[in-house]
Amino acid sequence: MTEKINSADLGFEKEIFKAADKLRGNIDAAEYKNVVLGLIFLKYISDSFEELYQKLVDEGDGFEEDRDEYLAENVFFVPEEARWDYIAKNAKEAEIGLIIDKAMTAIEEENVRLLGVLPKNYARPELDKRRLGEVVDLFNNIRLKEHGDLKDILGKTYEYAIAQFAELEGKRAGEFYTPSSIVRTLVEILQPYEGRVYDPCCGAGGMFVQSAKFIERHQGRTDKLSIFGQESNPNTWKLAKMNLAIHGLDGNLAQGAADTFFNDQHKSIRVDFILANPPFNMSDWGGDKLEEDKRWKYGIPPQGNANYAWMQHMIYHLSPKGKLGLVLANGSLSAGGQEGNIREAIIKDDLVEAVISMPDKLFYSTGIPVSLWIINKSKKQEGKTVFIDARSLGTMVSRAHRELSIKDIDEISTTYHKFTTGENVENLGCSHVADLKEIEDNNFVLTPGRYVGMEEAEDDGIPFEEKMENLTSELSELLNESHRLEEEIRKQLGGIGFDV
Repeated sequence: MTEKINSADLGFEKEIFKAADKLRGNIDAAEYKNVVLGLIFLKYISDSFEELYQKLVDEGDGFEEDRDEYLAENVFFVPEEARWDYIAKNAKEAEIGLIIDKAMTAIEEENVRLLGVLPKNYARPELDKRRLGEVVDLFNNIRLKEHGDLKDILGKTYEYAIAQFAELEGKRAGEFYTPSSIVRTLVEILQPYEGRVYDPCCGAGGMFVQSAKFIERHQGRTDKLSIFGQESNPNTWKLAKMNLAIHGLDGNLAQGAADTFFNDQHKSIRVDFILANPPFNMSDWGGDKLEEDKRWKYGIPPQGNANYAWMQHMIYHLSPKGKLGLVLANGSLSAGGQEGNIREAIIKDDLVEAVISMPDKLFYSTGIPVSLWIINKSKKQEGKTVFIDARSLGTMVSRAHRELSIKDIDEISTTYHKFTTGENVENLGCSHVADLKEIEDNNFVLTPGRYVGMEEAEDDGIPFEEKMENLTSELSELLNESHRLEEEIRKQLGGIGFDV
């Protein structure tokens, strides 16, 4: 069975989400997302607190209510009225919504990092309080510890829930969710072991979480990774803050949501890695007000499309040895006009290390085909770019959605890494290494299909002349049948008074 990275049978995560789905009722998916994810987060920080609380009680020194003991262990301090036991005891009360709202407020007051982040709308009339209590009971009764480490389980549940909401919200999902297949492919290519990692349109923070998981898979230390992010949607910014916290990551997402182009919250930083999935083909981005911006080293981006504004913003923030993994709509590979001029300048500066065509149907938010750009300020293979056509990879997991397996991702990332070490990766129909002259001969168009060629069809042993004879004979029969049917239709229509 092909190993997948997102939609495998997750058991308890699925069970939690299915039960929490009771809450939906008439609430819009975007709103109910915040309700469910907020509860998961509340359960997580309360359980983390209780674990350390019990340890301090067992030590017998009376420090179990000392806030500093929790701060020293990077654990959020949870006041008594916000602890899960207290909330669970009141699950059947009519005021359960108000109790949860007060718990969220109390947690924020005790933890500066969470100030203004947690949802506090559980008391609103349209939220069914009986069902809310049932979900609290569910979270309380599921024996999570049977499945492994409690924190890890709730982290996985949070991620699973975000993915499910992305499917429910469809086109709106692009505001907060990048598919796991895309994120993990970028992470396996860039390999952010340590240093500064940045995402200027970070959504719910999936790039950061996967970067940390990469480090853990390779027995590294996540505290060697410094996280910088920015997000323009206030609700999505809150999701990202909670997502980092639930995975034990401390990141700098600034003080709130802000437009990256007009209020760059990390203006002075230069980073080792950038992983980003900016909004595709963003037309209303205010480019006419930024024509003199120093970020536009390779040319002023067109006002009607922000793709190359995003790319140049990111290149601007790379350190001299920095690497960028960027998701863009395929149109950016061949667009002409000012976009084409910018692309040509970036190519001539020898920054484009790899271009990868991805399969369709990976996104919930759009059917637009996408490619991954790998930009490197310190390329090992100078003057060369590897093109990878991965459009045939992946497995349909529903009628509308495709996922890449671990094997698929390994195939892409291995090809890239072999290229960087100088190994031969030529594979007709799959991968090709081009130099600047070849790219220039193709008018600086970067569509991988132009470079990798067509995979040779397997020879079936039938001579060409025999194939053509069979095909022409079949075509003749089909044309004769077409004429017969045409005459029959004319005859039928004539019989009811219509001449054609």
